[in-house]
Amino acid sequence: MKTFKLQIITPESLVYESDNTVQVNIPTKAGEIGVLAKHTPILSLLRPGEITVVRDDKKDYDVSMAVSSGMVEVRQNGTVVILADTAERAEHIDLARAEAGRKRAEEMLAQKENLKEEDFARFTASLEKELARIKVGTKSSGRK
Repeated sequence: MKTFKLQIITPESLVYESDNTVQVNIPTKAGEIGVLAKHTPILSLLRPGEITVVRDDKKDYDVSMAVSSGMVEVRQNGTVVILADTAERAEHIDLARAEAGRKRAEEMLAQKENLKEEDFARFTASLEKELARIKVGTKSSGRK
């Protein structure tokens, strides 16, 4: 089984790293992409959603993370680097906090006629991020 190096990095830290990744599925602005070893080099923008990782040692089989905006680069040497504003492993997501964030964002968006364009964009991005966290956290915990 061919593998590649994967790094998921936020402004705060290196969140995840594996030298034996078999596949990573990534939400991008252009749609969901699956990356395998020897993938064509690309550069794409992330959208909030779920990243799933499959490793060949199955020690971390199907790692799941919620990410917000950022970018992904598949390099010529096969390394995949994901630079995300935020990235959270499924088991670390506080669903109550994510739900509270979703409600706050929805309340602000309901007042869109009073919002500046940049505030509307910020609250929309916040809502997308919280929805991704809820989806990944719920899936991981088996709750619905």
